[in-house]
Amino acid sequence: ILLVSNIKNEAGEHIGLADAGFTWHSDVSYRKNPSRCSLLYAKEVPHRDGKPLGETVFANCIAAYEALPPDMKRRLDGLSAIHRYSMRRRIENSPRPKLTAAQLAETPDVAHPIVRTHPATGRKALFLGRRRSAYVPGLSLADSETLLDALWAHATRDEFTWYQQWRAGDLILWDNRCVMHRRDAFYPATRRVMHRTQIKGDRPF
Repeated sequence: ILLVSNIKNEAGEHIGLADAGFTWHSDVSYRKNPSRCSLLYAKEVPHRDGKPLGETVFANCIAAYEALPPDMKRRLDGLSAIHRYSMRRRIENSPRPKLTAAQLAETPDVAHPIVRTHPATGRKALFLGRRRSAYVPGLSLADSETLLDALWAHATRDEFTWYQQWRAGDLILWDNRCVMHRRDAFYPATRRVMHRTQIKGDRPF
C-alpha cells in the first residue's frame, strides 16, 4: 500500500508521496505488465472554506478512441509509444529521491501499442501513459511530438472526463487499461492522506 500525502514529519520530510498524480497518466504504464486496476482510499481530504479540494479527474480512453476520425484510427494502427520510468523523477522541485542506477536497470524503457485492446471486452482504447515520458518509434521527434500532443488534447476533452470530489472514507477503483487520470491542485497548507494499491495486469496488445 502506497501512502500518498503532502504531510511532513518533524524533520521536515514528507511521510508519503507528495506530488503524485498532478499530470495525466495511466498507473505504472512503464512496466511490461502495467497495472490492471488501481484503488485509492481517502483518509484525509484537503478543504478550504468548507469546500473539498484536490479532485481526481478520469478520462475515458475507450470513448476517446471511438470518437477519433477514421483517418486517425488508420494512422495509429500498429504504432507504439515508448513509456519511460526515469522521466518521472526529472520534474523540477520534485520531493521524490533521484533514481539509482539499480532502479533504472530494473525498469528499462518499454513499448506499448498506442491503441490497446481490452482483454475482457474486446473494445479498443488509447493507451498513452505519461506525456513527458512518451515518444513514437519510427517517427521523427517533431512528428512524434505533434501526434502525441494531438492525442492527449483529444483524450482529455471535457466530454470524455469525469470528476471525483473526494470525501474522507471514499474508495475508488478504476481500470488503467482504458482510463487515464490526474488530480487537481490544492493549497499546500491543507492536509491530504490517501492509500493506494495496484492490481497487476497483462502485457498490452
